[in-house]
Amino acid sequence: MKIHEYQAKEILEKFDIPIQRGYPLDDKKDINSTIRKVQENFDTEAVIVKAQVHAGGRGKGGGVKYCATYEDAQNAANSILGMNLITHQTDPEGKKVNKILITEALDIKKEYYFAITFDRSKNCDVFIVSDEGGVDIEEVAKNSPEKIIKAWINDSENSLLNGINEIISKLSLEKYQNQIEDIFRKLYRCYYESDCSLLEINPLVITTDDDIIALDAKVNIDSNALFRHPEITSYRDKSEENPLELKASEYGLNYIKLDGNVGCMVNGAGLAMATMDIIKHYGGEPANFLDVGGAANVETIKNGFKIILSDRNVKSILINIFGGIVRCDRVANGVIQAVKELDLDASVVVRLQGTNADLAKKILDDSGINIISAETINEAAKKAVEAV
Repeated sequence: MKIHEYQAKEILEKFDIPIQRGYPLDDKKDINSTIRKVQENFDTEAVIVKAQVHAGGRGKGGGVKYCATYEDAQNAANSILGMNLITHQTDPEGKKVNKILITEALDIKKEYYFAITFDRSKNCDVFIVSDEGGVDIEEVAKNSPEKIIKAWINDSENSLLNGINEIISKLSLEKYQNQIEDIFRKLYRCYYESDCSLLEINPLVITTDDDIIALDAKVNIDSNALFRHPEITSYRDKSEENPLELKASEYGLNYIKLDGNVGCMVNGAGLAMATMDIIKHYGGEPANFLDVGGAANVETIKNGFKIILSDRNVKSILINIFGGIVRCDRVANGVIQAVKELDLDASVVVRLQGTNADLAKKILDDSGINIISAETINEAAKKAVEAV
C-alpha cells in the first residue's frame, strides 16, 4: 500500500527520525492559516509547497515550489491544490492534487539518496545510498552506477553496524559518524517494525547547521501485513488508486490494469503471468493482470468480466483456468451467465483444464453462447490475439 509523504513522515516521527516539518491541507480556505502556522511554529519566512500524490517527479511536474514570501506561498498553494499534475510516473492524464503539504524551508549543505528495501537475490534487506540525492535515482543508476552504494543487512549480529560503517566510509562521512549511525538504526527499525516493502528518503539532507533531516519520504507498506497496523491502514487514500483496481479489490479479485487490448482472466498469479507472456509471444498486448483465485465461482467469473469490460481498450478476452481447487464446470457456468447478462462486444476465448474439464466443455458446447474454445495455452493465446 502506498501512502502520502506527510503520512510517511508521521511514521518516521514515531521512531524519532528528524523530518522537515509541516502541515497538510485539502481545502483552499485553509491555505492562509496553514502558511502562517508553519511560519510561526517553525520560525521560517520561506516555506515549501508540495503536492501530495502517489507519484514521483513532483518537482519536475510543477508540484513542488520554494516560496520565499507569504504571498509566494499563497500563489503556489492555490495553484498546486486542485491542479492536474503530470509526471513520468503518472499516466498522460496526470493525477488531480487533492492534498498539499506546506513545510518549513531548510538551508541545505548536501543532499543524499537513501532507501531500504528487500533484495530477493540475496534474501536479505539492503541499504541503498548515493551522494546524488534530490534527483531521479534511476538516472544516477543508469549513467553513474558507481555512485550507488549498497550494504546488505543479514541476520548476523553486527551486520547492521557493519553496513552503516561501510556507507560512512565510502561517502567520507566520518564527521557525522554518531548522527548517521543513530538515524540509520532508527530508519531500519522503522522499516522493519512497520512492515515496509520500501522506505525511501530523497533527499536525506545535511543542513548548514549540520543536522541530518529527512526532507522527503516515500513509504510503501506490505499489504499482507496491514492487519498488524490498523493505524497505517487508515492512511489508505482510495482517490489515488485506479478505479478498476479499487473495484476489483472490493470483489476480492487481484487486478492490475495494463495498456493492451487482450483481457485476461486466470486463476493463480504464476499462470496469469505466463498467460500474459504468451499473449506477447503471439504478437498481442495484455490489457490486464487478473487472478480470480483458487475459489472461483459463478459470481467471481461474472465480476471478473465486469472489471475487464470496464476497460474500453479490451477487444478480446482470454479465460485460462487450470482446475485444481477450482472446478472447471463452475467456471463454465460463470462464463455462460456473464455472457448472457453482459453486453459483450469482445470475443471470448476459453481454455479450461483440470478438475471437471470435460464436463465444463460439454456445458459450454450445449449453452449456445458464442465463444471460441481452445485446448492448449498456445492455441488459446493465438486465437485471442487473432480475435483482436
